[in-house]
Amino acid sequence: IPVGRRQEQPPAAAGWPSGAARSTMARMHVGLLGSDARILEVVAAALRRGDTVTSADAVGGCALPAGVDHASSWEQLLDPQACDAILVGSAGWSPPRAEAVRTLVQAGRPLVLAHPLELSMLWAYELEMIRRDTGAVLVPYLPDRLHPFVARLREELEAALAGVGGHGAPEALVLERRMADRSRDAVLRQFARDADLVRFIAGDPSRLSTLAGADPVTAWGRLAVGLTGPAQVPVRWEVSPGDPGLSLRLDCAAGSIVVHAPDAADAPWSWNGQAEPPPIFDRAAAILGELDRRLRRGDTTSTTAAGWADAARAIELAETVPRSLAKGRAVDLHREEFTE
Repeated sequence: IPVGRRQEQPPAAAGWPSGAARSTMARMHVGLLGSDARILEVVAAALRRGDTVTSADAVGGCALPAGVDHASSWEQLLDPQACDAILVGSAGWSPPRAEAVRTLVQAGRPLVLAHPLELSMLWAYELEMIRRDTGAVLVPYLPDRLHPFVARLREELEAALAGVGGHGAPEALVLERRMADRSRDAVLRQFARDADLVRFIAGDPSRLSTLAGADPVTAWGRLAVGLTGPAQVPVRWEVSPGDPGLSLRLDCAAGSIVVHAPDAADAPWSWNGQAEPPPIFDRAAAILGELDRRLRRGDTTSTTAAGWADAARAIELAETVPRSLAKGRAVDLHREEFTE
């Protein structure tokens, strides 16, 4: 849809409440395009707060919660009268689904996107350029950077780099990712999410290196990724077995700070072994809150929440890992601007 061209919109189809009906029955009406475990958490959070949800396409074999309506075609999502925003899941991802997402961004529709949908930096960069042209609101599902402990860890690192704070000079930031499924695809997708935390806490790395076993089949189960920069504390991200979750450890000359972030939505985060308030972090509610802020206040200048450019950079880092592993050497990252 060319930017700036108005089109006559079809009437809302069956399953889609009208704009007037939505204003009286719920805070927001949300469309659903595909699904996965994380997007289903957002669906559940939307239903809990009184929003309505309509699925407009196949959901990749995921069972939908009660209360979700159904419509016949994803093309109805192009109509602003049909829904206020669209959730996009990764299950059942395919080239037609990728084209549908591209078309929705061209139409300027607001989207919450599971991350990563596709481990292709070219696709992600293309979406970013379209977003710049159309002004579409794109919220990647990268909620962990919104947790107060992550912001606090970033502040502690900045203080240590400045020589204040009492922890001494920073020596390393270590992220231990415990995973049940340590296959190649699962590890790369998880790294694409955790790389956003690395960028948020320690800044953009300029070099990426890998360390793994010689067996290409089992190498991913104990993969370690090093991320460095000329003015940055060295970062190490490593895969290990255990209860799914992430531990972030900032090692300083005078001690360490450890944040435990379990994957389970109902498990508390902890700071140096203490579950300080807020102990429970609702990732899905945090993403919905960010969507509300961008839609209702028109504020897209947040320095905390991830934008689509952040998601694209994280995918680029994940796509670099197999190259480094195959070549057995570090890969320089050039931080190039997004252009055609």
